[in-house]
Amino acid sequence: MDLVFTNEIGQHLVHLTVYRHYKSIVASLGQPKLRFHDMRHSYAVMALMGGDDIKVVQSTLGHHSAAFTLDTYAHVTEQMQEESAARMDEKIKKMLDEKKA
Repeated sequence: MDLVFTNEIGQHLVHLTVYRHYKSIVASLGQPKLRFHDMRHSYAVMALMGGDDIKVVQSTLGHHSAAFTLDTYAHVTEQMQEESAARMDEKIKKMLDEKKA
């Protein structure tokens, strides 16, 4: 079956068992009460902000399309667009200043 995470005898993990262990670990680390799914969201945001290709993020998350991934994480891509525009603005200003000199 080639499962990534299994129990001691190679079977599917029981959702409730994983959830209980996750909550226990998070509490022992003194972290806020986060949903297990929040880790998935954090991965997606960090991957996109880190410059990972949208198709790679889509595939990793198991989304049916890159469009769905983009729609879901549009707030990240909007921020990235604003940062890109600011970088381009700085480059243009620098080029114009060099031409003046």
